[in-house]
Amino acid sequence: MYASTTTAPKTIQQQVLRIISKRKAIKARRLRIGCNLSRELGFDTVDVVDIILELERNFHIVIPDEVPLTTVGDFVNYVVSHTPTEAQAA
Repeated sequence: MYASTTTAPKTIQQQVLRIISKRKAIKARRLRIGCNLSRELGFDTVDVVDIILELERNFHIVIPDEVPLTTVGDFVNYVVSHTPTEAQAA
């Protein structure tokens, strides 16, 4: 099971974990918030870009290129902090 150290609403956190895990067929329960995508999970730049594009589509947000997203928690925290509150309640 993944260790949760964020205050992310569970549904958003679960959706982000599902999107990340689906990219490399990793079980979502194996993902930890502190996992580094490239070093620990073997994701390359194309994988990360695909994850970003899917997150942007699913959550109707824009993730600029200069945002440092290296861990699972970085993705979760960014999505939570940039998703409109009405979408978080859904």
